[in-house]
Amino acid sequence: MRQEEEKMNAIEIRNLSKSFRGLYAVNDLNMTVPVGAIYGFIGENGSGKSTTEKLICGHLVPDKGKIRLFGKSYKNAGVRVRVGALIENTGCFPGSSVWNNLMMQAINLGIENRKEEIRRVLRIVRMEDSAKLKFKKCSLGMKQRIGIAMALLGDPALLILDEPINGLDTDGMRIMREILVDITQNYGCTVLISSHILGELEKIATHYGIIRQGRMIQEISAQEMENRARVFVSVRTRDRKGAKMVLQRKFGNVREEGEYLRVYDVENTEAIVEQLLLSGHVVSEVRKNRIGLEEYYMELMSKKEAQ
Repeated sequence: MRQEEEKMNAIEIRNLSKSFRGLYAVNDLNMTVPVGAIYGFIGENGSGKSTTEKLICGHLVPDKGKIRLFGKSYKNAGVRVRVGALIENTGCFPGSSVWNNLMMQAINLGIENRKEEIRRVLRIVRMEDSAKLKFKKCSLGMKQRIGIAMALLGDPALLILDEPINGLDTDGMRIMREILVDITQNYGCTVLISSHILGELEKIATHYGIIRQGRMIQEISAQEMENRARVFVSVRTRDRKGAKMVLQRKFGNVREEGEYLRVYDVENTEAIVEQLLLSGHVVSEVRKNRIGLEEYYMELMSKKEAQ
């Protein structure tokens, strides 16, 4: 990490708005992304995620508001060259090789020592052995990694990624996770990433921003979310319906989740097991847990809709 920026925010957005034909895609949005973070940007389709990312990259002009990157205006030429982005598609030529696509982008960016730089980014995205492969022959996961390699040319300090893991298989998502963690930990890059696959995002994100109808409704660190997340005990029994009635009478909030019963806001597993045993129910499995990012997000959305 660049030491002079350790205490600085990579992105600071204040009162940002952008409308299209009188409808606000981003409405008075505030956002703070610390340097070195993997910032998970979460929201339903049409919530304003992509518009916000395009505004940060300078692809759109805001109606109002301020965007600062590393303490300077996002319009500053010195700041602009420090931002890499993969939004919508890679922009590669299908009939050209991976190497040639990267070379064209490196030339376009005016990068010196282009061959060395291309080797560097291919190594980061684990595609050193695929440089001669034509882009159209690459798998979806490989194409996404090529897009990240394109965005990493020039060693940016901030990387903005729009849905880079959507559509990938399990192995592809694992590789992508490892690459993003490597980028932040070993190359000093801050990552802003949007994704609908919250279970995967939860494995790598250090911070989250949750947007709804163009407004930021919550920013929270992964640690803060874990501390706030509701505790529950998962219980497995043969007679789920009967056991559920017993536990509801004693503990209140109990839900069925697949083959398990979830007893919320209770941490005493012994009390739960004892109650079931006294009622003649045999417990085959019991474990304590917290709700994950997806459930946290759904509960937050439900509360906002109820307000």
